[in-house]
Amino acid sequence: MRILLSNDDGYFSPGLECLAAALGSVADVTVVAPERDRSGASNSLTLDRPLQLRRAPNGFYYVNGTPTDCVHLAVTGMLDVQPDMVISGINHGANMGDDTVYSGTVAAATEGYLLGVPSLAVSLVGRSPTQFETAARLARDMVERFQRSAFGAPVLLNLNVPDLPPEALKGLRVTRLGKRHRAAPVIRDRNPRGEEIFWIGPVGEAADAGDGTDFHAVANGYASLTPLQIDLTRVAQIETTRRWLET
Repeated sequence: MRILLSNDDGYFSPGLECLAAALGSVADVTVVAPERDRSGASNSLTLDRPLQLRRAPNGFYYVNGTPTDCVHLAVTGMLDVQPDMVISGINHGANMGDDTVYSGTVAAATEGYLLGVPSLAVSLVGRSPTQFETAARLARDMVERFQRSAFGAPVLLNLNVPDLPPEALKGLRVTRLGKRHRAAPVIRDRNPRGEEIFWIGPVGEAADAGDGTDFHAVANGYASLTPLQIDLTRVAQIETTRRWLET
């Protein structure tokens, strides 16, 4: 089995290294990741300059672009054979609920999915997470499941794992995305020249975090696995929009 591995924290990330080591025992792994932290890059592609592909001493490839650039470059140009899976992670922190819209980790997996490859995003939930081995084991379990039995349909999966040692994890639940409250306001500041600058504020707290959501699962010691889709059409409002245009 051939796996393309990427992330949004950069090719030097310990989460990426841990995941590559875990998956290397069950698959042929190629790592193509950003040259620096590109958290929050979402699904952006670099179109205003050329990309460069370099190789680090540990064998990982890195690109001067976004997570989406990395997967797009690898699948459409670098690799001689299409991978059997694209896996992105292990992210430092949660990618649950509304986070998935902004996440570079989820975006890398999404690009694989859009290119026709089953894809998985993996995140370790915590402010300063350390239990990467727990998330790596679960990701390896997912790969072994794919090897034993095909999913049966194009798939984009989002795995969030609480920052717990493997023996403390209660299990794995299939969930839906929760929702957050509105984010905090931007933080105003001054740079050394006295010019006004702004920092993006922290994300909002969980609003929809009831039973069945990714937030609820992780808060109760379970890993969360959510199948995602790309079609953003709000089907229920198509007819409403038609009537609105006729007024």
